[in-house]
Amino acid sequence: MHLQVADQLPRPSKDPKGLADIGKWMCAADLVHTIHGAEQQSQAQVQQQGVTVETSRDMHDAALAAMIFSHLAPVRLSCIRSLVVPAYTGPCLHPDCKEPSCEGNRLSIMSGSPLLMRISLPHHKYARKWSKAVIEFDVPSDLAQLLHTYLGAPRKALLEHHLLIGDACPYVFMDMHGRGFVAAAVLTLYWQRWLVSRGGVPMNPSMCRQVFVDERQSNSATAGPSNQGAAMIMGHSVKQWDKWYDMQYHIRLAQNAVDGMQSWRAAMLQSRTLAAPDLTLGTALHCGHVLVSDSEESRYQSCCSDSDIDIELD
Repeated sequence: MHLQVADQLPRPSKDPKGLADIGKWMCAADLVHTIHGAEQQSQAQVQQQGVTVETSRDMHDAALAAMIFSHLAPVRLSCIRSLVVPAYTGPCLHPDCKEPSCEGNRLSIMSGSPLLMRISLPHHKYARKWSKAVIEFDVPSDLAQLLHTYLGAPRKALLEHHLLIGDACPYVFMDMHGRGFVAAAVLTLYWQRWLVSRGGVPMNPSMCRQVFVDERQSNSATAGPSNQGAAMIMGHSVKQWDKWYDMQYHIRLAQNAVDGMQSWRAAMLQSRTLAAPDLTLGTALHCGHVLVSDSEESRYQSCCSDSDIDIELD
């Protein structure tokens, strides 16, 4: 009985339109605007109201959102959760790391300016498959400015509020108790509540990867990063976009093919390269048939087999 009921239930919506209808999807442009608004507001609040627990938490949330989406191709959430601050000097915090010199997934300040930052991710999903290749890149200036401001007085205010004096929390981002987002579910709930508070929908943060790929692979994609480079920062390959992240892959290809057929058809109709077929009976056809009179029929044999003749007679 339960199998019969299951067959009658609608399948879960897995395309952007279906997810948007049930309040589980935001397009890339809406997400970027939402996060950008939070960035601007958090920085203005610190300047106007000073560093308080509330303004510090708002800046923390804006920086976290900016790391998840907008400035960077969507980095894996596990990498963001495990990102340590530049001041951390302890051992690698990855539980399976056996490299004595490894510094873990880290936000670093380059020499010369505190606004020159770099993110190094030796621990990502495909690190072993990629022969321990590190995902590494310089942080864009706008995001570096936001992180630099947050890592100063605002982050200190949050640590002190949670009675964690100094750098007791080694991670860049922390939950409402001043601890790192050790569990993925905690970050998911935190992000969903924040997004709803900004007028968005309770979308899973990992869904940002699908949102990004959906825009990059669409027919209306704007100028942006190379697909190969973006996929590398995301920790996989372009082939995996088609398999796992491009939710409109088959729909788009099929529609593009239908649209393209109309141009093809128009070209065929306008083509003058093909001559009209010659229907005039000649004395020699391509298959070797010869036109004969009844009296001459016995002198020639058809190139048709017996089976061909049977088919023709039928």
